Amino acid sequence: MIKAEISDTEIISHINSIEKDGMSIFIMADGQFRGAFFHGTRFVNQMRVNHNLGILETMILGQACLCGALMIPTMKGRSRLTFRYDTEGPAAGFTVNADSTGTVNGMLLQNPVPVFEPIESWDLSQFFGDGSLTVTHFLEGKTEPVSGTVEIMYKNIAQDLAWYYLQSEQIHTAFNTSIQFDKQGRIIGAGGMFVQTMPGAEEETIERVEAAFSAAPSYGQWFAEKGNRNDIIYGLFREFRPNVVLERNILFDCQCSEEKFKEHLLHLSKEELIDICTEKQNEPIELICHYCGSIYKYDKQKLLNSIK
Repeated sequence: MIKAEISDTEIISHINSIEKDGMSIFIMADGQFRGAFFHGTRFVNQMRVNHNLGILETMILGQACLCGALMIPTMKGRSRLTFRYDTEGPAAGFTVNADSTGTVNGMLLQNPVPVFEPIESWDLSQFFGDGSLTVTHFLEGKTEPVSGTVEIMYKNIAQDLAWYYLQSEQIHTAFNTSIQFDKQGRIIGAGGMFVQTMPGAEEETIERVEAAFSAAPSYGQWFAEKGNRNDIIYGLFREFRPNVVLERNILFDCQCSEEKFKEHLLHLSKEELIDICTEKQNEPIELICHYCGSIYKYDKQKLLNSIK
């Protein structure tokens, strides 16, 4: 991936003044629950500059990518997944890829999102219509992916993902994400949490954990105001004796590269490649990775020389 530069000096200064991005994975109530809390302010800023997104588009894809990051602790071994949201609304949906190594990327299915009236709230349901949510797992050692699909129930990314886990995998799971903008539309805080019940969890304890989870502050605002992950985990869930068992780095990143895209070009038929390279010879060929926004440029004459 070509990592676009975050050039806004105000954002750089702010990011450097708050807790670093990172994910804390925790268990609680004697192993009856597991969860993850992700601070992703730099993560969402990187996503935004790489895709050159507006505020609305950042809110949609940012929340989707935060959810993708929160799904990483559920993976086993070296695996990856794709989280896709298809709707009939103006936003159309998105595709997010997450890898067990700690990388996430994604794309909007409609960019920019058409807006027909002034936006009065950040309730994204107005941009989503009926549709479906699909999660596809690419498991280590398996040749065929495993997919599950549910109808969109809430037109809310986090709630619909929790609905997927309940319907497709019969697991009680909660997701919550938040992105905080300043008055100039800059991202000054972003984060998300997931909590999932484990086999044998007691119903009465599940209800109390759900109540605690619902009482959380806005994570975007929390991180924007220099809050940290431990204070939320050990404060919000103190009666359940939480224990952070692992800290992870999660990055907005992609496996694309100049060489990989060049290979795709060279796999075209000789006739096709010659046609492409002989049209407007002075202009390079530009290929864009839809999942991370990287732009790769290739000299046409050099490509022609490589096939002679």
